[in-house]
Amino acid sequence: MTETTQRPPLPDHLSIDPRSPHHVAAVFEHDIGIRLNDKERIDVCEYCISEGWVKVPSGKTLDRKGNPLLIKLKGTVEAFYR
Repeated sequence: MTETTQRPPLPDHLSIDPRSPHHVAAVFEHDIGIRLNDKERIDVCEYCISEGWVKVPSGKTLDRKGNPLLIKLKGTVEAFYR
């Protein structure tokens, strides 16, 4: 099976928050995956490949605006299309 749709290149810094300047809607039309230190993560909200970090929610904790509280995990980051 060959896919006829051209996938956009994955950016160095990507966020799932539409209010963020690092949000690219065209990328989210396809299924993407993130690996941190050779382990696939499914809970990533934001990543930066060049700086080597991902942001993930910290349990059910919310900030004062009602958004999930994010923690930064550092390591080798790899983004890919599934």
